[in-house]
Amino acid sequence: MQASRLLKECDEVKMVVGKTGSAEVPTDPMPPEATDMMIILKPQDEWKRGVTYDELADEMMEKMEIIPGVFFEKNQPIQMRFNELMTGIRQDVAVKIFGENMDTLLSYANKVNAVVQDVEGATEPSVERVAGLPQIVINYNRPQIAGYGLNIEDINHIISTAFAGGGAGLVFEDERKFDLVVRLDSTYRSNIDDVSQLYIPTANGAQIPLSQVAEIKMELGPAQISREDGKRRIVIGFNIKDRDVASVVADIQKELNDKVQLPEGYYYTYGGTFENLQAASKRLMIALPVALLLIFMLLYLTFNSAKQATLIYAAIPMSAIGGVFALLIRDMPFSISAGIGFIALFGVAVLNGIVLIGTFNQLEKEGISDILERVKEGTRIRLRPVLMTATVASLGFLPMALSHGAGAEVQKPLATVVIGGLITATFLTLFVLPLLYMIFFRNKIHKVSLPAACILVFFLLFTNMAIAQTTSAPSAKTISIDDAVNAALKNNLEMQAHQLNIQSATTLKKTVFELPKMEVNFQLGQYNSVKFDHAFQISQTFPHPTYFKAKSSLYDAEIQNNELQKEATASELKTQVRYWYYQLQYLEIAKKQLLDLDSSYNDFVRAAALRYRLGETNLLEKNHCRSRKRTIFSFD
Repeated sequence: MQASRLLKECDEVKMVVGKTGSAEVPTDPMPPEATDMMIILKPQDEWKRGVTYDELADEMMEKMEIIPGVFFEKNQPIQMRFNELMTGIRQDVAVKIFGENMDTLLSYANKVNAVVQDVEGATEPSVERVAGLPQIVINYNRPQIAGYGLNIEDINHIISTAFAGGGAGLVFEDERKFDLVVRLDSTYRSNIDDVSQLYIPTANGAQIPLSQVAEIKMELGPAQISREDGKRRIVIGFNIKDRDVASVVADIQKELNDKVQLPEGYYYTYGGTFENLQAASKRLMIALPVALLLIFMLLYLTFNSAKQATLIYAAIPMSAIGGVFALLIRDMPFSISAGIGFIALFGVAVLNGIVLIGTFNQLEKEGISDILERVKEGTRIRLRPVLMTATVASLGFLPMALSHGAGAEVQKPLATVVIGGLITATFLTLFVLPLLYMIFFRNKIHKVSLPAACILVFFLLFTNMAIAQTTSAPSAKTISIDDAVNAALKNNLEMQAHQLNIQSATTLKKTVFELPKMEVNFQLGQYNSVKFDHAFQISQTFPHPTYFKAKSSLYDAEIQNNELQKEATASELKTQVRYWYYQLQYLEIAKKQLLDLDSSYNDFVRAAALRYRLGETNLLEKNHCRSRKRTIFSFD
């Protein structure tokens, strides 16, 4: 009631309604001690002050901070209720810390709170209040109590009776019976001094104040202990503003891993809309393939032909190309809404193919055996229906594609995908599909004569032999420096590793567009009134458009980084190959010169030996020639 009076002081407030405790339905996570205060505002054109909605909410929070022992959180009623039902928290995103000791949890929660405040896109975080509840603590002085002949039990009974009330008898009214409860008047139980001055009777009939046998003081105690999955936990909740949930949570995860290291046995989890986003993405990855499989099964059951079903199924990739290009042109990321748009687009694209192929089959039954005439006549007959189907669907989605009001972030991607995909799907239906039909169902198969086949086989064999000879030629002769460099670049393991890294980053770039899932819930029971009623709920979450663009830029940077590393490795490898190539050439030339010199010295030694036998020279000259030859061998 005090909070209601404070809120009504704001001129913009029309009415305040408080709901205390939890509802009868078991799905309501509200605890009994919590109160939802629904604030109904006047129309904004009647506001006398130039304040915004957020400024008014902040002003209300400041007004209610004067109430001791009560904690407040601001939120939208429907948003808060959905968040509570789905994830058990009231904010968009929550960082949950699990552990055993509440003081440790509170200490690390304050550190996480400081980290979240610095992350772009996260509003002011709110730490779950697990401490700070003011309470009056009475510490008894047992020696003094024993000196007065008192005991703890009697003193506790007097205090409980004085401030909480105690039974003093029964009151009968006809057949009804009531307890008679006594306690101090509200004038004497309003502050801590009343507790200190409470008189306690002693055994001898005297009365002493409670402060004479006990120490009474005000302390802050634990406010609540929350558990989840059998573990104590504390929640740091915050909302998202001007960014998508996934990128904000990714930044927070990175910051927490770098700055806040939890002790052994403690760990983080992330809840709220981020948890819903992950669940929706996983579900859509299942829903989309199932939808495609069902479309193919229905096509097969319609035409009783796998060939015709596959032919019509070719409209799906062609329409998907148009949807992707439409998102690219409008600079929109792939979202859950766009994924639903693709499913709707595939149905319309397949419908046009059914119309055209069904007409071709009907003309064949009517006796038109020439496939070309059948295609011309069927396309002419079904030109108007195919164009009308695509035009009506495109015009129907056009207002959604151009909307800027409430819900535009959901409508625009869906409508853009459908309109862009129908353009390419119509082109496929009118031009490509008839050509594929002529290829699949042509009456005559062109045959290749035996001589032509022999010539073709001989030509292929001769070409393969020539290629093999060309490939093996470098091993029979000295390769050039360009061949050596190319062989090193091709066979170097580090170059292959860089190439695989580029391929890996390129493949990962295709996974930029995550597919969040739509969540459907059904409620049955007494949750709005005493009647047995039910509700059907569809929940859809969409990432911020800039998330996918930023993620794509990240993968582009990784690809560019890998390419630069590959180029640097290639330059270093080329330098080393050229160095050792010229080194080998130098050694080959040196070896040739030494062999020539060795041959000359062999002749010189034989001549010296012959001259020594003939007596034309002495033994010293002969040994000198042999030592010179050994010198040549020492350099080889």
